Amino acid sequence: MKRVLCNSFVLLFLLFIIINTLCIPTFAAEKSSEIELLKIRLQQIEEMKNIELDELKKRIEALEKENKQQAEKVKEVGELKQSVGNLENKLEKNEQILSGISGLVTDHKLKLGLKTQSWYQFVEDGTKDGDKDLHDFMFRRFYFSLKGEVIPNLGFFGHIAADRIGQDGLNNSGMGLGSGIAVRDAWIYYNFDEAFKVQMGRMYIPFTRSFGTESTFALLTLDLPFTQGGIRGAPFFTSKVGRDDGIVFWGNPLNGKLQYRLGISEGVENDDNPDDSLRYAGRVSFNLLEPETSWFNKGTYLGKKKVLAIGGGCDYQKDLTLDDKKDQNNLGWTIDLFFDHPVGCGAITAEAAYIDEKNVTQELKYSWLAEGDDAQIYYIQGGYLLPGNIGPGRLQPYFRYERLNVEHRPDTSFPSIGLNYFLKGHNAKITLDWTMINQKKDFNAADSYSGDDQNLITLQVAAGF
Repeated sequence: MKRVLCNSFVLLFLLFIIINTLCIPTFAAEKSSEIELLKIRLQQIEEMKNIELDELKKRIEALEKENKQQAEKVKEVGELKQSVGNLENKLEKNEQILSGISGLVTDHKLKLGLKTQSWYQFVEDGTKDGDKDLHDFMFRRFYFSLKGEVIPNLGFFGHIAADRIGQDGLNNSGMGLGSGIAVRDAWIYYNFDEAFKVQMGRMYIPFTRSFGTESTFALLTLDLPFTQGGIRGAPFFTSKVGRDDGIVFWGNPLNGKLQYRLGISEGVENDDNPDDSLRYAGRVSFNLLEPETSWFNKGTYLGKKKVLAIGGGCDYQKDLTLDDKKDQNNLGWTIDLFFDHPVGCGAITAEAAYIDEKNVTQELKYSWLAEGDDAQIYYIQGGYLLPGNIGPGRLQPYFRYERLNVEHRPDTSFPSIGLNYFLKGHNAKITLDWTMINQKKDFNAADSYSGDDQNLITLQVAAGF
């Protein structure tokens, strides 16, 4: 029995050894595989941690950048607030300045004006030698004006002007002709009431209608009559470009139905006026329809006014030396008629005048009128504002016939036709004009002529306010 137990024990021991021997390699392989898996897992964990760490770094960098941008925005907002504050202060100051200017303009009735007329002019045989045609570009007028009141009823008006800037063969800078700038109008006024006003300074001579009451920027035709400074002419009367220095009493009594102007001025000066005698000029106008009460009236009202005015004027200065003859008295008188009235959707304008002169003080180029002559001048002109617009503006054809009769000398006539195109009334218009200088053949002077006939074609562009 013991031997059996002993053998059994031995068998069991051998069996244990065999089993243990067989299981050890398998268990070792399993451990190695697990170790490899753990290493792989550890590597994956480390990679994930690195990725997370990189993401955290990027997030930190993004947050730092955002904080920096936020700080810059805060700074920028602060700077903007400061700029807005400065701008508000400037705006407040500007508003105060503008308010002061507005108050100044309102309280003193200040008004600025700028008016221009640019010309191209063709003059047949118009060169200095008179043997070639002339093409002449110029600024016919360039006016800057300012008017206002210092106290109620006491005020001022002034024109700084240049005329015929660039006109061939003309240069009188002292009068603002050809080159230079001059004071064209300048006066101080006091209005006692509408019926009695006083102006002292340089201003229109109260004589003719065309160059005594009408604005040269609101004429019916291209320019003034040839004998009063228009086209390429000059005034037949003594003037500082149509003005004189003196005092004028004027007003509009009878609710404006009557306008009168009475002036005392210098007239002819220096050696041709040895006694320094004064010049006396006056003008009255009766308005049978609507009144014309302005100092500068219009040559055509473009259908906005109904006017029928009958006027007359006188100009006198004594003891002058004319053409080397002493004690000569200059006397001129005129009568004129002006009519402007709507007709349907259009408007008609007509004007006529007659002027008689004894001992004229000025010679006139393009004619035989000379200092000391007696002469008669008359003109008639008319225009019709066509109804309706053509493009952005309206058309107004016109004509004028002007004649200068010089005693004992050949006559000269200045017929013209033209067309106005109004873009904004007189403030923006284009004018095309054809004026002729017709010299009458004088059969009483050995078949002589007063000169050659000439044609002048002018294109004007006018703008201003």
